[in-house]
Amino acid sequence: MKIFTPGKRRQIDRRGATAVEFALVLPIFVLFLMASFEFGWLNVVRHTTDNAAYEAARCVMVPGATADEATKKAKSILKAIGVRGAKITVDPSNITASTEKVTVTIDVPMKQNALVVPKFTSKTKLTSTATLRTERAK
Repeated sequence: MKIFTPGKRRQIDRRGATAVEFALVLPIFVLFLMASFEFGWLNVVRHTTDNAAYEAARCVMVPGATADEATKKAKSILKAIGVRGAKITVDPSNITASTEKVTVTIDVPMKQNALVVPKFTSKTKLTSTATLRTERAK
């Protein structure tokens, strides 16, 4: 005679079920992981582009500065994280003693600057603009 004890249950072999569950969950997990890396990198590029536009405008607001100096300053900041294909525009391109405001605009295509796979951010273009008043005497 076999006595049934409520605390003991028959072990069910779940090795196959675990492998199937793992095969179903792994691609979704990897997709989320890659997307989080990509959007984290997008945030780094966005902040660096904002900083480069501001620092370039700051560089060119002093008397005697040129638009080329602003472009070089922005490129050097963007180079720190390896940004490629950035378009830097300084308005006005010819800065004179009567120039009151300087605007630096930077466009960065994410298609050329993707971290993992440009699947998530390939159509994104980051644009940062900084406008500062110049320090020219009137």
